[in-house]
Amino acid sequence: MDVLKNQGGETRKMILEELSRITHWEERHRRLAARLILVILTTVLIDVFGSITAYFLERHARGTDIKTFGDAVFFSTVQLLTVSSQIKNPLTPAGRVIDVLLEVWAVTAVAGSAGAIATFFQSGDS
Repeated sequence: MDVLKNQGGETRKMILEELSRITHWEERHRRLAARLILVILTTVLIDVFGSITAYFLERHARGTDIKTFGDAVFFSTVQLLTVSSQIKNPLTPAGRVIDVLLEVWAVTAVAGSAGAIATFFQSGDS
């Protein structure tokens, strides 16, 4: 029983130590925050561009689901979130190119963010 008590104390100590390391603001925290903020801001700009472009390219296409600017914002945003929606994919060739570019950015942003977070934790372990 003493062994279990001792392990519990060591585990609590390790958890408190890790929490202290995580909450202590270092240069690596600033780098991670800056990288994530850049990704978020760039994604917002791409979302605005994608929404405007999708709206003007698709609104008059026969059979499109993107009829209003709100539809275009919804479509662009869910593409950037790499989530599917009930809205049909764009019907115009240029709209399809925009769709692919949105998806490429989304995958790149997710992978880059995951890499930045992994680097953050790896640098903290050294």
